[in-house]
Amino acid sequence: MSKRFIQYAAILGALSVVLGAFGAHALKEFVEADAVATFETGVRYQFYHTFALLAVGMLYRRMPGKVMEWAGIFFISGIVLFSGSLYLLTYLNATETVGLKGIGAITPLGGVCFIAGWICLFIQSLKPGVQRQKSKAQDA
Repeated sequence: MSKRFIQYAAILGALSVVLGAFGAHALKEFVEADAVATFETGVRYQFYHTFALLAVGMLYRRMPGKVMEWAGIFFISGIVLFSGSLYLLTYLNATETVGLKGIGAITPLGGVCFIAGWICLFIQSLKPGVQRQKSKAQDA
């Protein structure tokens, strides 16, 4: 599972850079400044939680467990729901699509997933981790 979280983090991190560059350079031609700010918020939170997901992947070997797995799942879900809904709102704004503005109600669910991921990470940190075995050189 740790390897999979690291792979997801790598993909989501690369996507964060691509989306950030798009938001910084091209998006201004399609939407107003407030929509650009909304998009940038999505990118920023995606990047923050990509690093959190990377940490989960690296820490999983030291602190394995279902709660740690849930932390990674919540971070991925939060990125999809929180950042994805902000990207979708920006797209709807750019295309002047009406009737789907309620999609913004999904954003707080993503925020709850982010919070749950951090809480799971904390809970897992309270549990005993894998003890490293001392080598003979350390015993001497």
